[in-house]
Amino acid sequence: MMISSVSELLVSDKFLQEVQVKGWVRTFRSNRFIALNDGSTIKNIQCVVDFENTDENTLKRIATGAAVNIKGTLIESQGRGQTVEIQVSELEILGDSNPDEYPIQPKKHSMEFLRENAHLRVRTNTFSAVMRVRSALSFAVHKYFQENGFNYVNTPIVTGSDAEGAGEMFRVTTFEPNDAPTTEDGGVDYSQDFFGKETNLTVSGQLEAETFAMALGKVYTFGPTFRAENSNTTRHLAEFWMIEPEVAFCDLDGNMDLSEDFIKSVLAYVLEHCKDDLAFLEQRLTQEEKSKPQAERSEMTLIEKLHFVVDNNFKRVSYTEAIDILRNSKPNKKKKFQFPINEWGADLQSEHERYLVEKHFKCPVILFDYPANIKAFYMRLNDDGKTVRAMDVLFPGIGEIAGGSQREERYDVLLDKIKTMGIDEKELWWYLDLRKFGTAVHSGFGLGFERLVQFATGMGNIRDVIPFPRTPQNAEF
Repeated sequence: MMISSVSELLVSDKFLQEVQVKGWVRTFRSNRFIALNDGSTIKNIQCVVDFENTDENTLKRIATGAAVNIKGTLIESQGRGQTVEIQVSELEILGDSNPDEYPIQPKKHSMEFLRENAHLRVRTNTFSAVMRVRSALSFAVHKYFQENGFNYVNTPIVTGSDAEGAGEMFRVTTFEPNDAPTTEDGGVDYSQDFFGKETNLTVSGQLEAETFAMALGKVYTFGPTFRAENSNTTRHLAEFWMIEPEVAFCDLDGNMDLSEDFIKSVLAYVLEHCKDDLAFLEQRLTQEEKSKPQAERSEMTLIEKLHFVVDNNFKRVSYTEAIDILRNSKPNKKKKFQFPINEWGADLQSEHERYLVEKHFKCPVILFDYPANIKAFYMRLNDDGKTVRAMDVLFPGIGEIAGGSQREERYDVLLDKIKTMGIDEKELWWYLDLRKFGTAVHSGFGLGFERLVQFATGMGNIRDVIPFPRTPQNAEF
């Protein structure tokens, strides 16, 4: 007999047919009703056991978390809340679950407790919903780029360059901690290391992706990146996934067009294909918000937030204009901002970004033309000599979700910026080569995938949208 999924059975109208399903017991009540889930949907299917004709030892083994194989007849449900159920004819316990030891019992658990049991937390409704949405979003990312003529590029995980110039990188070495060879001046002699030089885990695939864009035209990376930033916050991970398209012959306006179209497309895909999971997550978020003070509650439900992005044109505003708006805003004048805005050149915080999106413009915002001294070396310098062709995409609830720029395509200007910022030009000889051989205007952006998943699911902590979070002092599992 073909094994059916729970999601298939719940929409089936083939009543009185024999079916087979395998899954895990969520609950077992009255010695009769099994709520069975196999991960294919957030919904359970009810399986009704004839307990009078079932071995007592078998009944005792039907516990939350146990894996079971069920055969029976699909019938119209007599109870409320479901349209179909299975009248069980055969029941086999595939894997026992001791109720005295199984931590994911059918009751409310704290998020911290579930993070400590990350290997089992996906068996809860919340985490199964989040991970199905994450999977759908991941597919939508590839679908969008493949359907729009982009080539998928796998950039190195181990690299000798720091794309962001931030220096917060994880070192890769084969040296023993207390036995590294040294140079004459007492430093570590990396020429004797595995790669013959100092190497790190990548913070971004952008620079390598640019080399492919300058040959294939339109490319994207989608892979793991690493930041050794000691930030124990709800918005930071040490290991996360980045989406980074790079496009030749594309200026900043084209880059803003691409980012808006891409984001709308992937979120529209999730709205269409994850209805049950989003409905559950919306309900969960609404309940969670009830415990917050009124002023901290969101004005929109989860699905309204998604439509807010998908259905509205993104407002494009220069950094200079944004600073004027923020400087003259009520929260700034009344000293409500944690970081007051006093002058041009300030690095905007998420409170400022959210004010622009949620209060002032009431739509997603793309800020562009930032001060050069708060942005990375590879961004194209404007003619004013003090701003660069950078852009940030701002969302409700979180602030910046994506950042990008038109890249500096002029060899002499790029070389000068590399020297000014104290970056070793020998490490970037190949990057400079792109500006010597057939240089052209090109642009791209980076979008942290977990921030996107966080937005789509309404989860308050970024650690709850990645299977096994890597954060300071935590590399469990």
